Amino acid sequence: MPKYVAFLRAVNVGGHIVKMDHLRQLFEALRFSNVETFIASGNVIFDSTSKNTKTLERKIESLLGETFGYAVATFVRSTSELVNIAEYKPFDDSELEADGNALYIAFTTDEPSTESKRKLLTFMTGVDDFQVYGREVYWLSRKKIGESKFSGAQLERTLGMPATIRNANTVKRLVAKYS
Repeated sequence: MPKYVAFLRAVNVGGHIVKMDHLRQLFEALRFSNVETFIASGNVIFDSTSKNTKTLERKIESLLGETFGYAVATFVRSTSELVNIAEYKPFDDSELEADGNALYIAFTTDEPSTESKRKLLTFMTGVDDFQVYGREVYWLSRKKIGESKFSGAQLERTLGMPATIRNANTVKRLVAKYS
């Protein structure tokens, strides 16, 4: 049975507190099996007989929206997709390993359009650099992300679609544990 990871936006941020055991119960109510959560930032691992990630996303978003009373954008990736995402090298090792630099991965609903990618690249600075690979945006921040003039909200506006961001180390830890 395929294993998936659901990356949830707006969980345990901005006052939207969700207990992980409650989140697991909701995924189990959708008839997913082997449900686990990974750190309390909206990462849910589960097995499903479905092979259509868009259908899974809609199903999860519908139940979470009804339950919590607000939209929870959901980005589902198979564990094999996650391996490719984690292994992709968007920047030189010297940049990725430099003190103070951090790599973030933004999960989006669809591959950004050529126009959206062009717009995103206009925000490149000495602090922030971007690469798009498939449905993911790799964001290299040469300062703490909170010190950047760029933000997740700005990323969504620029791309014209929802996104959720995870530190690349979190994605690598998920791959190490679940693939």
